[in-house]
Amino acid sequence: MHDDGGKPPGHALWPRCDPPAKGLRMTGPLPIDNAPIYVAALYRFAAFEDPAALREPLLALCMEHGIKGTLLLASEGINGTIAGSHKGIERVLEHIRTLPGCADIEVKFSGAVAMPFHRMKVRLKKEIVTMGQGDLDPASNAGTYVDPQDWNELIADPDTIVIDTRNDYEVAVGKFEGAIDPKTATFRDFPEWFRGERERLLGEGKQPRVAMYCTGGIRCEKSTAFLKAEGVEQVYHLNGGILKYLETVPEELSLWRGECFVFDQRVTVGHGLALGSYDLCFACRRPVSGEDKESSLFEEGVSCPACYDERTDEQRAAYRERQRQEERAAAQGRVHVGAVLPDRADADDD
Repeated sequence: MHDDGGKPPGHALWPRCDPPAKGLRMTGPLPIDNAPIYVAALYRFAAFEDPAALREPLLALCMEHGIKGTLLLASEGINGTIAGSHKGIERVLEHIRTLPGCADIEVKFSGAVAMPFHRMKVRLKKEIVTMGQGDLDPASNAGTYVDPQDWNELIADPDTIVIDTRNDYEVAVGKFEGAIDPKTATFRDFPEWFRGERERLLGEGKQPRVAMYCTGGIRCEKSTAFLKAEGVEQVYHLNGGILKYLETVPEELSLWRGECFVFDQRVTVGHGLALGSYDLCFACRRPVSGEDKESSLFEEGVSCPACYDERTDEQRAAYRERQRQEERAAAQGRVHVGAVLPDRADADDD
């Protein structure tokens, strides 16, 4: 799913749908023309009067064409990542474009060497990216889009406040130079953080410009709509998110520092969307560095330094058994599809 999630292969990248299959980490973006599997990441804020009525036809079409992944439906629109054959993906997208307000939905494509999802799910949700702020209307009241080629000038201006809207584990991997890290655990924590910090950030008198960014764009649209609803007038966000910036802006001109966490089997990417240096903790879905792997708290498939104290011995025992089953299946040339572990993306839907 879109982050820009999450969710999520979304670009192949936005919020996570199913946990990435072990052993399928990409070596880099696969050219779509040569890919056996097409991956489509999409989202659209649109007014769906009866999202429940949209679910079954969409699910049936995906199943008919062998499409897998997750799509979220809510009264505010659609968000998700799906994968399958070129023909199947195109057929599903044709259907999605007939939904209210989705005729020109933006879709980000990538390729995969193997199916990155175990099943197909179409879920009904209160929000397609969870913020918990009721009647926001990103479809008509989001901030001003700023294209990647113009982003540096905006955020380098001393009269601009730059805020990273992603979660703490994402910001830890990389961020724009000078950006404020809210240190939020989930996207739903952002409103409380902003309200608590507003006076310090904006002060009195003439308000500064506020520039916000996220992985692929979905959280930015909602967070800028939130700030505008809170009375902030000059609100901007990065069109296409970090991923479009890294794809578009040459590294020698870039103000991005570090890598970008993505919600697929690549884990992180750098400039030009080249494969990053992090792996994934399959217990908590956070990025794991080489240094993290040297910690006594790291155990493949079981724990990492970030989540060790968040889990019980019983939970770690269950993860350890799942790890053994997956290793056994891999040794036999099979893909293990067992109980799906809790997925951080479900907390945010980004």
